[in-house]
Formats: sequence, structure tokens, C-alpha cells
Amino acid sequence: MKPIKCLLALMVACASLGFASQVSALTIGDTRDLGLVDPNHPADPNDSEGFVDILLSQPLNSGPTHIGDNFYTRKGNDPLGGVYPAADFAAELSWTQDGHVDLDGGYLYLLAKYDGPNFGSEVWYVSGLTGIQDIPLFGSGRKYGISHIYVFNSDPTQVPDGGTTVVLLGAALMGLVGLRARLQKA
Repeated sequence: MKPIKCLLALMVACASLGFASQVSALTIGDTRDLGLVDPNHPADPNDSEGFVDILLSQPLNSGPTHIGDNFYTRKGNDPLGGVYPAADFAAELSWTQDGHVDLDGGYLYLLAKYDGPNFGSEVWYVSGLTGIQDIPLFGSGRKYGISHIYVFNSDPTQVPDGGTTVVLLGAALMGLVGLRARLQKA
């Protein structure tokens, strides 16, 4: 009977890991930050698609480069080795007062627009990120608050995140323990 109790304790621990908070953060200047479009005007989804494409066509660590009505500052991060699919608007996301946004659609790029014409839009590479993510509420310090978030290139073939996998593993182990207990009684 002792091995069953140990196995049950292990399953409960695995299941609790699956329910633990899985919030990660995007920050301006982090390794996922692709650059800044300033002022990103007009800031509608269709125009923003083109602005993301222009940003990603710029040389790494360049700018601000004036093209049209915007300035493009490309960071040195190059997660796709210079080959970036064209931005395809997927959704406008809402966020909480804590700066949490739910990336449940398996997106490729996230654009966060800050304070109208005063700051611009930061663009991040978010492929592989799912669940709750923290994003900066302000473009600089406590100035230039976020006004909207667009995500691009939804991935319909996404796999479950680590938490879901752990919960499923815990449930499967509990099923095996129940099956073993029934077989031992018989």
C-alpha cells in the first residue's frame, strides 16, 4: 500500500505544477524585441501589418530610419535568421491593469501601441509563447501608456503548453493508480 501513497503524492505534485502561475514577461529591449515603429500612424490593423513588415526588412541594429510617416528602429534580435513571414493581422487583444495579456492563439508577432503619437509601437517576436504574458504598461518609465495590442500570424497547429502537459500527465498517472488498485483487488 505504501507505493500507492507515494505514487499518489507524486501525481498531486505534478498536477499542482500544472496549475501554478505561468506568467512570463516581454520587456522593451529583451531578446524577443524586434524594434520600434514611431509613431505608427495610422495605427489600425491593416496599416500596422505593413509597418511590421517594413521594420523587419530593416538591417539589424539600425535606425531610426525615416520611411513614409514613420521612423523604424530595428533591434539586433534575429530569431528567424532574416526570413520573416509577412505580418498577417490575427486579433486585437485586451490586457489587464497588471499588464497581463493572454497569447492563446500561437502568434508570431505582437505589436503594442503606446500613447498615440508620443512614443510609437514596440514589436516583439512571440512564437512559442502561450498563456499569460506580462507586457510593459508604459513605453518609457511611467509615461506613454499602452493604447492597444495587435497580434499577427496565428498558428492553428499549436501544441499544449508545459502546464497543460503536466496536468495531463498527472491525470494519466492517477488513472493508472486506479486501474492498478482495481486489478489488485480482483
